[in-house]
Amino acid sequence: MNEATRISLLNRTVQNLREVWREVADRTSGVFSVSPAPNLGDKDVDPIKAQMRDCLEARGGEVSAHARAANLGRTYLSLNPQGRRRFLQILVDEFGPNRKAVDRAVANLQKAGADPLETIKAEQDLRQILRPPWLRLLTQFNGLPEGVHFLVDLRAELLDFCKGDPKLAVLEKELKTLLASWFDVGFLEMRQIKWESPASLLEKLIAYEAVHAIQSWDDLKNRLDADRRCFAFFHPRMPNEPLIFVEVALVNGIADNIQNLLDQQAPVMDPHRVDTAIFYSISNAQTGLAGISFGSFLIKRVVDVLADEFRNLKLFATLSPIPGFCSWLNGRLKAPVEEAENRLLTPSERKALYALDLEPGKKGIVKTLLERPDWHKKAEFAKALKAPLMRLGTHYLAEEKRPDGIALDRVAHFHLSNGARIERLDWLGNTSPEGFRQSAGMMVNYRYKLDDIEANHEAYTGEKRVKVSSAMRGLLRS
Repeated sequence: MNEATRISLLNRTVQNLREVWREVADRTSGVFSVSPAPNLGDKDVDPIKAQMRDCLEARGGEVSAHARAANLGRTYLSLNPQGRRRFLQILVDEFGPNRKAVDRAVANLQKAGADPLETIKAEQDLRQILRPPWLRLLTQFNGLPEGVHFLVDLRAELLDFCKGDPKLAVLEKELKTLLASWFDVGFLEMRQIKWESPASLLEKLIAYEAVHAIQSWDDLKNRLDADRRCFAFFHPRMPNEPLIFVEVALVNGIADNIQNLLDQQAPVMDPHRVDTAIFYSISNAQTGLAGISFGSFLIKRVVDVLADEFRNLKLFATLSPIPGFCSWLNGRLKAPVEEAENRLLTPSERKALYALDLEPGKKGIVKTLLERPDWHKKAEFAKALKAPLMRLGTHYLAEEKRPDGIALDRVAHFHLSNGARIERLDWLGNTSPEGFRQSAGMMVNYRYKLDDIEANHEAYTGEKRVKVSSAMRGLLRS
């Protein structure tokens, strides 16, 4: 994400919230409000507690309740990060579940014995008592203009604040559960983003692109041309904020190089005369919705829309990064380097690499080569590295797994769990600095074959079996 653009968007969002909520608060006179120091000093703590308590007491009608919540939200937005963290710590410490009431409810549940009606009532009472007042307070923001957006941004901050703070970690998990219920895929609307879309939305597309940075407005226009598509999910309470978006190129055959795919000088193709849809970028736009999955639903919806619009499309595939490969490889090449390379490389691969006129030293031949910024431009270096890196890349994607059996690479896990198969590894598919840093320039195609999606999904999620093409199986055996 472009950091300057992101900060600009964030500042504008905060300013808009302050203005909107000032209007809400001004509708009711006499609402309790405070103006604390930005870092929320000790003298500000009691007034903040009183303001929170005022919100929870729910005196007056709906207009008064909204005004109090708006004032509390404006107070939070006026604080710096230190003040906001302290604000949330006060909220959790002062307005958690009543421990004595919890103990009584647990005792009542134990006394209920075998009586099913008494047990049900006791369980309901316990669930109600365990619901902390601070959660009820946060829920009040749902009724405010831009209130849902505020809570999404609040959780984004919490993801940083809760590190090393168990109480704030509880708050973060509860807020995630609340947001997950509000952002169920059934509530979301999929819309196509076009060059004719509002400039404010296009600006957000540039800011939120997380896979292949959009370099300019001309670059964006190229990505929204006639042979390109961009689709995003939106929530009715955040109608101008994309939640997640996917970029698609309509081409002939499976693309194998991202620089060629995004070349602004390449001729525009007739989308009705191509046979392949390439999903080359999918970006989560809202940090506060991390861990709330709807990307898989977006891809499946887009496949349906494209298949309906372009009956000539035969292939649906991705051109995807391999973000964890080099990190994994470096971990396997730790000292003693010679033993590590003996384990990783075949005899013929070692022979080809050590035949190069290089002094590997303590790093070993693989790392020595990969650390050269021009290795891919020298034919003899690239040729010697291609066989081992392609074989190891295939092994990494198809066979390296976490303890729970899912693919070690996060992008692989995403597409495999959606029902794709690993179709092809692309040598020097991304020759950008980031491409070399992540995966020695390699990319991968995941194919979504419509008739096999459900079976592939079941095989991966149920049995942890990774589906690969015959070409990939050949690399595994080499």
